Amino acid sequence: MTEQIHQGGCLCGQIRFSAQGPAANPHTCSCKLCQRHSGALTLAWVEFTRDQVSWTGPGGVPATFRSSDCSSRAFCPHCGSSLGAIDDEPTIALLLGCFDNNLDPAPMPTRHSFQDLQPRWWPIGETP
Repeated sequence: MTEQIHQGGCLCGQIRFSAQGPAANPHTCSCKLCQRHSGALTLAWVEFTRDQVSWTGPGGVPATFRSSDCSSRAFCPHCGSSLGAIDDEPTIALLLGCFDNNLDPAPMPTRHSFQDLQPRWWPIGETP
């Protein structure tokens, strides 16, 4: 069986990544840190272990900002694109929108963190 390889990167292409294996823990989040990191009201994430992710672009590793006691937000220092979060644990959470082919087939998020902060007019996970 061939190992899954997912590729993606930032808007300008300086920061690129390759993630091997199946994406874990697909989820959405509406916490204030996610909102301020991205400017979006909700983000969609998947996780990989640190050893599954390689930074492959000409810009090397992303810049980071320490956003909490256990995690740093990753972004491109050239174009400012949000890429994800690098946790102190061996987890790198990448934003679904950063993947070249949107992780085709994209894993369906199975949970939503901080639902109380999601917009009332956008019932995530509900059909109208």
